[in-house]
Amino acid sequence: MELEFTGEIWHWKGPSPFHFVTVPEELCDALDATAGLVSYGWGMIPVRVSIGGTDWTTSLWPKDGRYIVPLKAAVRRAEGLEVGATTTIQLFVDV
Repeated sequence: MELEFTGEIWHWKGPSPFHFVTVPEELCDALDATAGLVSYGWGMIPVRVSIGGTDWTTSLWPKDGRYIVPLKAAVRRAEGLEVGATTTIQLFVDV
């Protein structure tokens, strides 16, 4: 499965701070349908992600009935991304 969307980068200031982009609601139904096949626990969905010229593997995190994409610091540096910026993300889920 391949999904593409644009979203805003936001920062969570928890005990382990992270930057995320929230998957649009209209794409979450397709992800929910595959979660049972690929999730390894807690609803996490392993994915390959591409932003610009940067590719990496991570897992989507379930949050408030949707999914969020964690953005590593190395990815943000490589692509010049900061909180509040809008970016286009490609997600690849091996089903």
